[in-house]
Amino acid sequence: MESDGVSAAEQSDGGDGGDGGDGGDGVRSEVFDLRPQQASASASEFDDSAVVSKQPVTKRHRKLLLKSSLAASSASACGEEEQQLKLARTQESRRRLLSEVCTKYHPGVTEQPVSQRQVSRVYVEDRSRLLYCEVPKAGCSNWKRVLMVLGGSASSTRDIPHDAAHYANHLRRLESYDRAGITERLRSYTKVLFVREPFERLVSAFRDKFESPNSYYHPVFGRPIISRYRTNATRTALRTGAGVTFREFVQYLLDVHRPVGMDIHWEPVSQLCNPCLLSYNFIGKFESLEEEANFLLQSVGAPRNLTFPAFKDRNPLAERTSSIITQKYFSQLNATERQKAFDFYYMDYLMFNYPKPFKDLH
Repeated sequence: MESDGVSAAEQSDGGDGGDGGDGGDGVRSEVFDLRPQQASASASEFDDSAVVSKQPVTKRHRKLLLKSSLAASSASACGEEEQQLKLARTQESRRRLLSEVCTKYHPGVTEQPVSQRQVSRVYVEDRSRLLYCEVPKAGCSNWKRVLMVLGGSASSTRDIPHDAAHYANHLRRLESYDRAGITERLRSYTKVLFVREPFERLVSAFRDKFESPNSYYHPVFGRPIISRYRTNATRTALRTGAGVTFREFVQYLLDVHRPVGMDIHWEPVSQLCNPCLLSYNFIGKFESLEEEANFLLQSVGAPRNLTFPAFKDRNPLAERTSSIITQKYFSQLNATERQKAFDFYYMDYLMFNYPKPFKDLH
């Protein structure tokens, strides 16, 4: 709706400044809270030494032990600082690349108004001043759990079942605010996006929605896909929509006249989250999800006992989709089909610096 448009130019790319941010990096100073963790030698180490030697601990021994303890503590602090600086530099690099790609392929996009539809996938957490764009199959279930804990509607991520995370999370979307509310949050909140290797995300979505029983995706997507792309389909397949093959699924994806519309689980991130328009401060990757998510949580001052959950609660017995599994699925396609699929996700590959998954792609 144009009347709800918010000019992207009104956003400050370093908009975290209103909350103690550091401008262009979009990473708050809390992330560099590197106070040395004093590591003291355990009492058992002192006692064992005394028992074995049968001699009192001299002043010289104490100095050596203290020096060793301080050295270990200093090394740990230095290692932590180096890792955080590395993560901060990674964020700078990702933002820079995204900006360059957007300037080249979508010049002037930040001058366009931001509609409510364009922020419909963005969740708001006001306490921590976070905006999170939901990218299915890139850790979004656990991110919703984290947002629920941050917002106070849950005490632990472990206590939140999968369906509650998605259908009873009480999280507000950015589109639910008025123009002024959208503008201010886009300007001053930390805007977060987590992405995944595009082909791997696609295979993960296919396995989840079409290889497991599903009362929505089989009839809504499976039936029209089988009807359009399968020759001599059985009555059972046409009635249930079960058993869609990966090749049929890709045929549907690449068809400009799809028999059923696009879905957020395989929609390109470049369209789903409008990264050129919204100028995200933090661009995380599923491939290093826990480390980068915890880095972000620390940077926004989240409680120290809140860490990003590692569990997988959708089809927990199924092996997590990996690059090897992805290669197996794409081997079912011919070179032309793989190329067309790569073209479909080309902007995602470009914006987020993922290498070509097959050597014959161009």
